[in-house]
Amino acid sequence: MLCVATHNKKNWLFIGHPDAGQRSAIIYSIVVSCQRHGKDPHAYLRDVLTRLPALTNRYDLDALTPVNWKPQ
Repeated sequence: MLCVATHNKKNWLFIGHPDAGQRSAIIYSIVVSCQRHGKDPHAYLRDVLTRLPALTNRYDLDALTPVNWKPQ
């Protein structure tokens, strides 16, 4: 078991691109925020990513935050 834990720890050190660490942190923050507000992270991401292309201004984004989000 110790070998598997050590191997996994090494995998997280190298994500593949210098900017990938920050991008991963953003995704993890969104997922945890969904969990804290009792929302299903998978359903949230699927719904929000389909709605984003149709938005016309940045003021519509407030309804898509995990705390305000309601599925369509």
